[in-house]
Amino acid sequence: PYYYSTYADENESIVTDRKSVVVLGSGPIRIGQGVEFDYATVHSVWAIKEAGYEAIIINNNPETVSTDFSISDKLYFEPLTIEDVMHIIDLEKPEGVIVQFGGQTAINLAAKLEEHGVKILGTSLEDLDRAEDRDKFEAALTKLGIPQPVGKTATTVEQAVAIAEEI
Repeated sequence: PYYYSTYADENESIVTDRKSVVVLGSGPIRIGQGVEFDYATVHSVWAIKEAGYEAIIINNNPETVSTDFSISDKLYFEPLTIEDVMHIIDLEKPEGVIVQFGGQTAINLAAKLEEHGVKILGTSLEDLDRAEDRDKFEAALTKLGIPQPVGKTATTVEQAVAIAEEI
């Protein structure tokens, strides 16, 4: 079923006794972030349901497969902001939240969710940071002896030209 949160007294969502897990969707599709996150969200929801948990999706993009009424046990069409997500978490009281299938939009909420005492399931915040921070990622690859392509950063046109001439 579809739900829209409200700050009024009435709420159509009936909280069950089943243990639940929230999966954050990726929101609107944009360049560099798209259908692959929706695919991962759907498969994670199927795995959650197969494990016997109630699967709850929070997403605000009605054009995705993950927002089809038949995919999750509950679907909230809400902005992917800390305030709106916490409003749902406070109501549903899930075992935890999965952020890594929602792309950058969901990952950006991970630290704030953890600050609010929400358990982040799956990849830890530390490992998310290590994967996203280019310097930390490079250090991890170097420590493990994994080769990588040379990469450089330019902040001016002159630096970009100099780097291009090196290649």
